[in-house]
Amino acid sequence: MRTLYYSPQSRSDTVVALARMLSADITYREVSIPRQDGTGQRDPANPHPEGKVPYLTDGTDTVRERGAIMLYLTDAYPSAGLGPLPGEAARGAYLSWLFYYQGVMEPLLILNWAGVSHPAITAGLRDYDTMIERLAETLRRGPWLLGDRFSAADMLCSSPFAWFADMMPAEPVIRDWVARCTARVEAGMA
Repeated sequence: MRTLYYSPQSRSDTVVALARMLSADITYREVSIPRQDGTGQRDPANPHPEGKVPYLTDGTDTVRERGAIMLYLTDAYPSAGLGPLPGEAARGAYLSWLFYYQGVMEPLLILNWAGVSHPAITAGLRDYDTMIERLAETLRRGPWLLGDRFSAADMLCSSPFAWFADMMPAEPVIRDWVARCTARVEAGMA
């Protein structure tokens, strides 16, 4: 039995939304986590090695990090069509966007929010403006990151902009995409 450990109003919300859109056979376990404002605490009922969420268990198998969990779930529930399977068109782009979020977008968003910049960051990750332009140039070619196909990659990559209005770029194509993603997720969970 799959179990998803989550905490409301956290990074886990996107994964919970995806699991519900997939009609996944999952047990949901709400746990507490330490919050940026100093509230909350590590929950002994949370098996994540660092006390974070989301965290997925599937028998003896475990999955952490949002992109990895989303890939695991979209592969496990392919009938929902929220992620191309191996051999399907756009699988490479799908994997690339999931990993781009984890490896580039989220770090740059955090560093930008914290006001941290350094030549080593720019050399390795580029910068916030370059990341925004990567999104914008892709979205100018189609309404979703995979062109005409909405996927879990759209859910993941749009999520920080939907949650944190002050992070929303001025770029209209991104603002419109975030609005489409939010509407699609809300409709999928209704």
